[in-house]
Amino acid sequence: MSDPGTLLAELFAQEERLVLDHLDEALAWELGSALRAAALAGSLPVAVSVRRNGQRLFHAALPGASADNDGWLERKSAVVDRYGHSSLLVGEQFRMGGSTFEQSSRLDPARFAAHGGAFPLRVRRSGCVGTVAVSGLPQREDHDLVVRVLGEVLGR
Repeated sequence: MSDPGTLLAELFAQEERLVLDHLDEALAWELGSALRAAALAGSLPVAVSVRRNGQRLFHAALPGASADNDGWLERKSAVVDRYGHSSLLVGEQFRMGGSTFEQSSRLDPARFAAHGGAFPLRVRRSGCVGTVAVSGLPQREDHDLVVRVLGEVLGR
């Protein structure tokens, strides 16, 4: 995924493929727990969040994660809430446009971060109803962990 156009196409394809039939507390717990287990298995120093309509349904901080990671979770999730796309996709769109999110979005960087790791939770026939996010690794690794585990939970 090094070519920007190829990366963007792949990011859009991930969002099309990883759609939920529903999002309730049980599925949020399953997804969050699966992310926590994957991070523990890899000794990854991350924080994990699953939210629905702004309500945090799952949160975990693993060894090595800090309060800063919680701030990143909030800022990356705010980008998904605002744009309806993954935080990595939004950041890449700005870069492909010849700028950066921080320079051109006109949004407060203390509240919004278009760095990889937050992914939209879309429900069929309803649209984006929440976010799943990871913080603590380089942005593409955060994103890839979310996409891999979400795909496993959904069986896709």
